[in-house]
Amino acid sequence: MSKQIRKILVTSALPYANGPIHIGHLVEYIQTDIWVRFQKQRGHTCHYVCADDAHGTPIMLRAQQEGITPEQLIADTWTQHNADFKDFNVAFDNFYSTHSDETKHYAELIYARLQEQGHIHSKTITQAYDPVKNMFLPDRFIKGECPKCGAADQYGDNCEVCSATYAPTDLINPISAISGEKPIEKDSEHYFFKLADFEKMLQKWTKSGHLQEQVANKLNEWFETGLQDWDISRDAPYFGFEIPGAPGKFFYVWLDAPVGYMGSFQKLCDDSGLDFAEYWDKDSSTELYHFIGKDIVYFHALFWPAMLTGAGFRTPTAIFAHGFLTVNGEKMSKSRGTFIKARTYLEHLNPEYLRYYFAAKLNNRVEDIDLNFEDFSQRVNTDLVNKVVNIASRCSGFIKKRFDGKLSAECAEPALFAEFVDASEDIAQLYESREYGKAMRAISGLADKANQYIDDKQPWIVAKQEDSDQQLQDICSVGINLFYVIACYLKPVVPEMVAKAEQFLNAGEFGWPEQLTPLTDHSINKFKPLMTRVDPDKLAALIEASKENLEKKAPAPKKTSKAKAPEQAAETIEFDDFAKIDLRVALIEKAELVEGADKLLRLSLSLGDETRQVLAGIRSAYTPEQLEGRLTVMVANLKPRKMRFGISEGMVLAAGPGGDELWILSPDDGAKPGMRIK
Repeated sequence: MSKQIRKILVTSALPYANGPIHIGHLVEYIQTDIWVRFQKQRGHTCHYVCADDAHGTPIMLRAQQEGITPEQLIADTWTQHNADFKDFNVAFDNFYSTHSDETKHYAELIYARLQEQGHIHSKTITQAYDPVKNMFLPDRFIKGECPKCGAADQYGDNCEVCSATYAPTDLINPISAISGEKPIEKDSEHYFFKLADFEKMLQKWTKSGHLQEQVANKLNEWFETGLQDWDISRDAPYFGFEIPGAPGKFFYVWLDAPVGYMGSFQKLCDDSGLDFAEYWDKDSSTELYHFIGKDIVYFHALFWPAMLTGAGFRTPTAIFAHGFLTVNGEKMSKSRGTFIKARTYLEHLNPEYLRYYFAAKLNNRVEDIDLNFEDFSQRVNTDLVNKVVNIASRCSGFIKKRFDGKLSAECAEPALFAEFVDASEDIAQLYESREYGKAMRAISGLADKANQYIDDKQPWIVAKQEDSDQQLQDICSVGINLFYVIACYLKPVVPEMVAKAEQFLNAGEFGWPEQLTPLTDHSINKFKPLMTRVDPDKLAALIEASKENLEKKAPAPKKTSKAKAPEQAAETIEFDDFAKIDLRVALIEKAELVEGADKLLRLSLSLGDETRQVLAGIRSAYTPEQLEGRLTVMVANLKPRKMRFGISEGMVLAAGPGGDELWILSPDDGAKPGMRIK
């Protein structure tokens, strides 16, 4: 029975062209590349495209600082990104840039179609304006003191100390992060995509198997709070594509970044003869998958499908979201040497170490993964070198020296070989469902069996016995063939190592071993080391090379609360006003970092019969590990607030001036979750 060949297009979220690739980025690109390589190895038609996200105010400002054009900046960054991806064996079929004619074409086409159908509207908004730089300021370029708690150096529209939300114009003593001057308020006309027009479509789409269950459940929060119009425009000066018919107005990156997938694929079509419409038309029967980080789920799972639908294109077959990377249990840090750039890693360690380690840790759920250096070394050394590579090295020498590189004419263990091949469907299903960790464990189990076979047969002893040549050749030939199957299974993960194995076995390019037959009466080449163990000295050098050069900076004076005057008591209130506040004892069941927020922790708080999610600005004072399992006090009847990083359903209470001098309130022993504070 012939296997049906699938046609698949795969994309990854676009890296921003304003900085280098780091190992946190690589969680996405490596796992996507593994999935794509697996599909190709199975014989399917699979294309993998991506591009640099090359527009926006930060790129414009950085280019100005460096005295070059934005075009030169993004060209230099593209070269760096492309080199990093290639050296990590991330095999894009096309890696492009959103600053391209193709992306411009589709951005304008999608906008025109949405506008014709009434899904675009304009309105005047008031924004902060830098009178020195003569430009409107994005939220993150305005800083000042929180209007609620007075915390200094707060950027944008939410306080990362007290979690309050506000308009950037409400900041106390606001200044432009660009010029240092006080911004003024100025009106401007902006263009919006009416996301709410697609609410029914999106509610159905998000519950129809296109998303992981955790993601679909999370998106319910946004439907409950109401879908908001999306601002898709920015004012000049801005580096990007000007909106047709709107001089001085530019497409914001939230529109042209995802269109970059289409632009990159169009370029691939033009270069290779593929049919764009076959993959993107509304009634397309091909498969389309997006791999993204959990921080941009809202955009990719709501805005992007709605925009595609409104413009007459197909929606994704599925969107696969993943978590973030921590290093040694903590957020990547320059001071600790754990903020590791891709290039810095490549200068010290084999990229396939990291590919294998990520594969061993990843699953199909939206979970953060941790790169633990001790575990990293152990897994690579034990699983790959000591187990897999060891099979080939233990057997190849006898075959080469005693039998001139020729394997036995027949397989002496056909049942054992068949057992290894018969695992192909189960392992294929694990790859298909992105359960890479389980796949690696299954493959490692086969390697254990192969090594156990060699241990039981003891070829090193047989080699010393008289009239044992055939037995020796049979044993080692079986070992080589078992290694052959294992290498086929590992090819999506460590393609460079397996390429060396292909050269060693002299059997052509390895396909998926579902119908593999043993190599018999076959000549192999001289064995060369396929992979060496992780060198602890090189690992230490990597950490050292990743540390921030602290000597270049003068040490900041330590802030202490002693130097500050006591905070004055607020105006008196009536008892009835205080009685409205419902304070409860809460158990911190889980605490986790909030990616993109330097001061926020996401807390899961148990009130006994229910669980609340609270975003708390206490990251500077506590690690997640310090909080989990502790009791604290929370405001339980605070109206849920829609914040940039999610919904906050209450507030935990803490004392102190801020920064690392914050102490959460805790009840005495004996208090139980859910008890009211009286």
